[in-house]
Amino acid sequence: MSKKFALVGAAGYIAPRHMKAIRETGNELVAAYDKNDSVGIIDSYFPEADFFTEFERFDRHLEKLRRRNNQIDYLSICSPNYLHDSHIRFGLRLHADVICEKPLVLNPWNIDALREIEAETGKKVNSILQLRLHPRVLEMKEKLRAEAPKKKVDVDLVYITSRGKWYYTSWKGDHLKSGGIATNIGVHFYDLLGFLFGSVEQNIVHVQTHDRVAGFLELERARVRYFLSINENTLPDEVRSTGKKTYRSLTFDGQEFEFSEGFGDLHTVSYRQILEGHGFGLDDVRMSIETVHQIRNASPVGLIGDYHPFAAKPLSPHPFEQ
Repeated sequence: MSKKFALVGAAGYIAPRHMKAIRETGNELVAAYDKNDSVGIIDSYFPEADFFTEFERFDRHLEKLRRRNNQIDYLSICSPNYLHDSHIRFGLRLHADVICEKPLVLNPWNIDALREIEAETGKKVNSILQLRLHPRVLEMKEKLRAEAPKKKVDVDLVYITSRGKWYYTSWKGDHLKSGGIATNIGVHFYDLLGFLFGSVEQNIVHVQTHDRVAGFLELERARVRYFLSINENTLPDEVRSTGKKTYRSLTFDGQEFEFSEGFGDLHTVSYRQILEGHGFGLDDVRMSIETVHQIRNASPVGLIGDYHPFAAKPLSPHPFEQ
């Protein structure tokens, strides 16, 4: 029997992947909300879905459905990071299970509060952690599990995804709303590393500005140097010369771990897992949320110790301060 879904954040970048996943798992989107009305993409998936630009009317509509025994089964959340906690609570109190994009919340204590509401309502919070479902990641997980204990793996991570001045005007440029670079573009990588190499034992931040963060993580089975940036001037020269705006590199003991392909259907795979009762819940996100919270609140130590070479790239002023 198909499930009924509602969606918060229908105009966002990631929302079409959720719509696609709802459709491909044989379910129905009955209502969607976004304060922006540029959501023609809905026509490609669920043209009959009711749409609202005012949250109060969306709330009232879902409550009416519940009173008519036409209760939604799931609320999917693709809203800005700082609203996730509130929207998750909204979904649970509608007596719906929740599927939320990452970061699930911005602060570790939000997880504890949501656990209490889960217990009160009997409903579950599910997080989209699609990298854990990537075939290459699962292969690596099995490989690491099969290997005899040995020295810790040396990991280098670089992720540069260029963003223009619009970024700083949007909610993403406000660290109080997005959680900053580490949270907004890095949380899925920290989750991936924790999934493969265990919990964090040491967390050092070398550089943290409006457009980059670099640091060192020691995990149970790995030592990680990382550099994340949204500034295209931090791209390697050989990448910039080709006109590319994005660069990603993840190496384990000097060997590139390539997983660029196979992303297209991972949201659908995630939804199937959730619908089968095997979604990633609050306990699964705790490590990555604690990690980015610590990074966000750390005092950078500067270029000392074992830092990623990209951390030495020249700093640039905030575009609104130039």
